[in-house]
Amino acid sequence: MELAEKVLEAMKVAGVPLNAGKLVELTGLDRKEVDKAMKTLKANDAIVSPKMCFWQPK
Repeated sequence: MELAEKVLEAMKVAGVPLNAGKLVELTGLDRKEVDKAMKTLKANDAIVSPKMCFWQPK
């Protein structure tokens, strides 16, 4: 599974907006990997930020 897909799936399962630190805990990925995946998801318009530093699937 691609990193971005793994991060997006973790967001969907959580069901609440998450910050990068929580995504690191949930996915077991390195912080740099999570940041890279989130950058990709933002560029693809797959996630939105309902409040500062928290993200959820669109």
